[in-house]
Amino acid sequence: MEQMRLNKFLAHSGVCSRRDADHLIEQGAVLVNGIVAKPGQKVDETAQVTVYGKPVKLSEKTVVLAFYKPLGITCTERDSHAEKKISDIMCYPIRVTYAGRLDRDSEGLLLLTNDGDLIQAMMRGANKHEKEYLVRVDKEITNELLEKMSGGIYLKELDVTTRECTVEKTGKYTFRIILTQGVNRQIRRMCEACGYRVRELKRIRIMHITLGGLKPGEYVELSEVDIERLYQDCGIRTAQIV
Repeated sequence: MEQMRLNKFLAHSGVCSRRDADHLIEQGAVLVNGIVAKPGQKVDETAQVTVYGKPVKLSEKTVVLAFYKPLGITCTERDSHAEKKISDIMCYPIRVTYAGRLDRDSEGLLLLTNDGDLIQAMMRGANKHEKEYLVRVDKEITNELLEKMSGGIYLKELDVTTRECTVEKTGKYTFRIILTQGVNRQIRRMCEACGYRVRELKRIRIMHITLGGLKPGEYVELSEVDIERLYQDCGIRTAQIV
């Protein structure tokens, strides 16, 4: 392997995106051969790289997992106060990081990968990638709610107006919603702005990947075909370590 920039090395090791890798380097969290790394530094295959004291190695291939995050599990890697983290319930031989969070009280599909560039591309709001959810609320759903939710709602606490989206009633208290942005706790905030409370929230699809028959806590490796399509839809080349 020829030399590559350290932020790319960290991204292709599944630690984080290149942008987040730059932050880690600036914070002094990354060491190369026992010495604090510098922004823009390059490394080769002989370098011993650590992040917060943990060794980091390049993976030989790109891996993407579809994982069913159960209720009560926190999407975090370093929060010592979290009762249960993803790493507590799943063990995979290659280090992977999730693309897009689900809060502790939500469940459903998470995509995890060892390619930080793919994570960044999937999370970039400007790309308008679809994410589909099933939602149960505390009151009977009205046409007024569906119209408000689909038309976009101003969230005062974040000073942002949500994008127009697809909302379909599926039951007296349930609806299906497809979002193309990633505002923090977006569905819960949208419902609260309309006078509703979310009782259950499950993500069932990210782009073309669905939850399928997975049960809480289970995961499956995506096929090369599915991974290639993710790269194409994100507008980036298939990961290559060069």
